[in-house]
Amino acid sequence: MVGQIVKLKQACLGNEPGTLGVCYEDYYIGHEGSSFIFENGNYDGFDLEEQKLFLEKVAFSKELSGYRFMNVMKLSQDFDRGVFNSYLYKKS
Repeated sequence: MVGQIVKLKQACLGNEPGTLGVCYEDYYIGHEGSSFIFENGNYDGFDLEEQKLFLEKVAFSKELSGYRFMNVMKLSQDFDRGVFNSYLYKKS
């Protein structure tokens, strides 16, 4: 769900366990999944089974639930502009 804040259960995408991520997109490409961006700026999609293995839900941001993913270039620009900062650096 867009706006969901998660914590990694295990190392992934150059991040240590406990690293926070934000869901920026839900998708369906033959299966359901969601895409997350993490504290180091790396991002990827996780299907529902992968989410159970890798991610722990820790919070929800109503503000970020309105985020509209357009493309990865814009996502990276938004990350660099600090759009996700107040949610990515609060350790839960």
